[in-house]
Amino acid sequence: MPCAIAAISSSSILTPSPRILSPTTFCRIAASPPPPQTPSLSSSPSRLSINYIRKPLNGEGDEKVGPAMVMKRKRPARIEIPETSIAIGDIATVSDFDRSSEVEFEGEGYSVYCKRGRRGGVMEDRYAAVLGSQGNSKQAFFGVFDGHGGAGAAEYAANNLEKNIMNEVLKESEEGIEEAVKDGYLTTDSDFLRQDIRGGACCVSALIHKGDLVVSNAGDCRAVMSRGGVAEALTVDHRPSLDGEKERIERLGGYVDCTRGVWRVHGSLAVSRAIGDRHLKKWVIAEPATRVIKISPDCEFLILASDGLWDKVTNQEAVDVARSLCVGVDKPETVSACKKLVDLSLTRGSVDDISVMVVQLTQFVQ
Repeated sequence: MPCAIAAISSSSILTPSPRILSPTTFCRIAASPPPPQTPSLSSSPSRLSINYIRKPLNGEGDEKVGPAMVMKRKRPARIEIPETSIAIGDIATVSDFDRSSEVEFEGEGYSVYCKRGRRGGVMEDRYAAVLGSQGNSKQAFFGVFDGHGGAGAAEYAANNLEKNIMNEVLKESEEGIEEAVKDGYLTTDSDFLRQDIRGGACCVSALIHKGDLVVSNAGDCRAVMSRGGVAEALTVDHRPSLDGEKERIERLGGYVDCTRGVWRVHGSLAVSRAIGDRHLKKWVIAEPATRVIKISPDCEFLILASDGLWDKVTNQEAVDVARSLCVGVDKPETVSACKKLVDLSLTRGSVDDISVMVVQLTQFVQ
């Protein structure tokens, strides 16, 4: 999603400002090699992230291994898994995510489906899932990351946010879980800015810890839960038009104006919080909003998705579509639910990248 004036952006999130110029970047889709034959791994924890992977925090440190240990994943014939896929034990990863037009993964109790937008260019969405970290089957992390101005920030967050949050959680500070998640987001942001990579990413994450569902977001990726069939929004989209966000930006010397019918920070960015976005960092902060709820039996499933879904599908519509496939059935079809939601958004005219993750919450009730 190049953001220079000479390039065409593939998202409505980022548009060039007449006051802010960025280097021109042109992207093309390269042909992807056929998927390799990979052995199956069955133990837990399991993880999918991008480019490289890291063991759950267990004092063992980090280790990289070659493609011989890749996890076998369920996927349709159209999916493209590059030859550079690698794994550690039972933690899998997919490289060159942005070269695929669609990606799906079906894990234990959750699924995700990502589809590249019709504007062309590379796919800038990413996601991550970590199950059973710290050897606790009731602990997990899920995240969806929507990049703009390139996939770099989304990819970095997918690979590092869970690790940084868990580092803070393990400190067991008196500030509590919300402060730990905030520090994890801010650490990820500051570390990414030191990489000197352009662009930014909206994030939504769900940490399941000690029977609690800890949902956080920075930007307009959204989390919606089905509670007995009723949609419950767990996040608020961070847009410059929100009174609190607009006041914060203006108090810091920035401005918000309307460009082509969309309120933007400095006429450029349509979200007021994100990881990255160096040129707007004073006003576009990475501090997340966090909500903590106890997981009860009526908490059925959680939908994490990028704005490519939510711009076309309401919260209740999303729950209704997914619930018919995930609740009251012998075998929940979470991957079918993800695909059906993406298809619904596409039929309503979405041209953005769309990523949808559905997580069964009943498995985490304590």
